[in-house]
Amino acid sequence: MSPQRYSVTPQPIDTLLAWVRSGEIAIPEIQRPFVWDATQVRNLLDSLYRGFPVGYLIAWRNPNVRLKDGTLSAGKRILIDGQQRVTALMAGLLGRQVLTKDYEAVRIRIAFHPLNEKFEVFNSAIENDCSWISDVSTIFESGGSIYGLVDAYATANPGTSKDDLFRRIERLRGIVNNQMGIIELAPDLDIETVTEIFIRVNSAGVSLSQADFAMSKIAANESYGGNTLRKAIEYFCHMSVKPDFHDIIRERDTAFADTDYFQKMRWLRNVQDDIYDPSYTDMLRVAFTSEFGRGKLQDLVALLSGRNFETKQYEDAIAEDSFARLRQGVLRFINETSFKQLVMILRSAGFVSSDLIGGRNAVNFAYILYLRGKAAGMNPAAIERMVRRWYVMSVLTGRYAGNPETSFDFDIRQIEARGPEVYVESVIEGELSDGFWRTLLPQNMETSSASSPYFLVYQAAQVKMGDKGFLSRDMTVQDLILHKSDAHHLFPRNLLKKQGLSRGRYNQIANFVVAQSEINIRISDKAPSVYFAELLSQCDSGKPHYGGIIELDVLKENLRMHCIPEAIFGALSDDYDGFLAARRSLMADKIKAYFAML
Repeated sequence: MSPQRYSVTPQPIDTLLAWVRSGEIAIPEIQRPFVWDATQVRNLLDSLYRGFPVGYLIAWRNPNVRLKDGTLSAGKRILIDGQQRVTALMAGLLGRQVLTKDYEAVRIRIAFHPLNEKFEVFNSAIENDCSWISDVSTIFESGGSIYGLVDAYATANPGTSKDDLFRRIERLRGIVNNQMGIIELAPDLDIETVTEIFIRVNSAGVSLSQADFAMSKIAANESYGGNTLRKAIEYFCHMSVKPDFHDIIRERDTAFADTDYFQKMRWLRNVQDDIYDPSYTDMLRVAFTSEFGRGKLQDLVALLSGRNFETKQYEDAIAEDSFARLRQGVLRFINETSFKQLVMILRSAGFVSSDLIGGRNAVNFAYILYLRGKAAGMNPAAIERMVRRWYVMSVLTGRYAGNPETSFDFDIRQIEARGPEVYVESVIEGELSDGFWRTLLPQNMETSSASSPYFLVYQAAQVKMGDKGFLSRDMTVQDLILHKSDAHHLFPRNLLKKQGLSRGRYNQIANFVVAQSEINIRISDKAPSVYFAELLSQCDSGKPHYGGIIELDVLKENLRMHCIPEAIFGALSDDYDGFLAARRSLMADKIKAYFAML
C-alpha cells in the first residue's frame, strides 16, 4: 500500500484568513486577475450561511532552505488549489479589492436581506432599498457593534423583530467559524510531484499548467523581487495585446511604473503588430530556456526554490541567483530591438500575418535561438538566416507540436554543447532530406485543415516569392492575406458535395488557392472543366471574365505560381484525386525552392 503523502486538517475560515493576512499562507493569485464573477462570490457566501460544504484547500509547505549563514529557514505554505475561493472570501467578507482582466482594482459588494435571508450582488435597486444590508463586509469589520447595526436596521424598517434580526446577523457573522478542510502536502515531496498534483487537481476547473505554478512561485517570493517580476511578465503580455494598457499601468500602479521593467516595455504603447503576442507561458519558456539552458519549467520552479540538483538540497544562494538570472532573461525578452527583430525575421520569411502563425512554440524557440545567437556574438545576418530556417523547419516537421518541453530541453542542451550554427545546420540536414521533400511532405499534405502547418508555410512561400493571387493580374497573395481573403476551392465545394464527397475530402489543402472574393464568386460552383476552358477563351477573346488576365503566357505563369498542373486543361479537370496528387507534389517542390531562399 502506498504511503499517504498528505494530511487533512479542518480549520475555521477566520483562521485561514488570518494566515493569509499574516503571510503564513502565500496566495499570489490574489494579485492576479480574479476569474470568478460576482455571482460566484454570492453563491459561496450563501453556501457558508446555509452550512453547506465549500470544498477543500490544498497547500504545500515549501522545502526548508539553507541560508548563506548555514541556518535553515522554514518555507511558507503555498496554496496550490483554492486561490479563487480564498480571494472570494477576502473580497466578500473583508472588502478587499480584486483585479479585473484589465487589471482594474474593483470591489465586489455582496448584499444581504436579513428578513428573507437572501444574498445578492449589490446593484442600484438594492442601494435604494433599506431592507437590504448593502455590503456584508460591514458586518465583519473589527470593532463593529452588532447592536448598533440591528438598531439602525430596525429604525429604517419599522415592525422588524430585533430578536430575529439579531439572530440572523449573528448567524451571518458566524460563518467565519465554519470549518474548511486543508489538505497539506508532505513537505518532502519533490517539485515534480507537487507540479503534477497542481495540474491534476485543477483539471476540472480553470486549466492550469506548470507555467501557472511557476508564476505562483515567482509571485510568492518577497526576498528577491518576485512579485514585481511577476507583474513585469503579465503586464508585458497584456500590453502586447492592448497597447493602451500602458496608460492604465501608469495611472493605477505607480510603484511599478517607476521600475526599470516598465521603462523597458513602454515601447509597446506604440505597437499594433500582432504577429507575436506572447502569453506569460511563452515569455517564461523563452526567458528561462534562453538564460538557463534548460527547457523544462519544473526545473525553473525547483531553481527558484533553491534546488541544488547535485546535493538534492535547497540553498538560498541558488534561489537568489535563479531570480537574478530569470530577471535578466525577462529583460532580454522585452528588449525592444530583440523583440522587433524577431518579428521582422518572421515577416522576412513570408509570415506577414498572425493568421500564418500556427503553433506558438515554434516562434518561442525561434526567439530562444535568436537570443542565444546574439549572446554568442554571431553576425546579425547569420542569426537572421539561422532563425528563419530553423523556424520553417520546426513548423514543417512539427518539432514543437503538443508538449514541447522535451524538445526544448534537448535542443537547448545541444545548442549549449555544439553551438547554435553547427547544431541548427545538422538538424536541418537530417530532417529536411531529399526523402522528406519528395515523399514525406506530399504525404503530410493530404489533410483538410486550412490551418495545417504545411498550408501555412506554403502561403508564406507564396508571399516570399511575390506571387499574385489566383487569376489576379495585380493583386498579390500578400495583399490578399493581409486583407483576409477567401480560400477558394479549385474543385468547387458544392460540386464535390453533390458527388457525395465528405468535408474532409473536398476541403483538402491541395484544393485551396488564395483568391479575391470577386473571382471566387464568379467561378461559383462551376466544374474546372468548364471554367478553365472559359479561361482559355478569355485569353483568345481578350475579354476578361475571371480576374483581369487575358494573355495565355500570363495565365500559365499564374497557374505555375499556384502549383496548378497544366493538365488541369485536360485530363485532370475531371480527375479530382489525380489533381490533388499532382498538386501536392508541385506544392512540395515550391516549398523546397522557398526554403532554399531563406
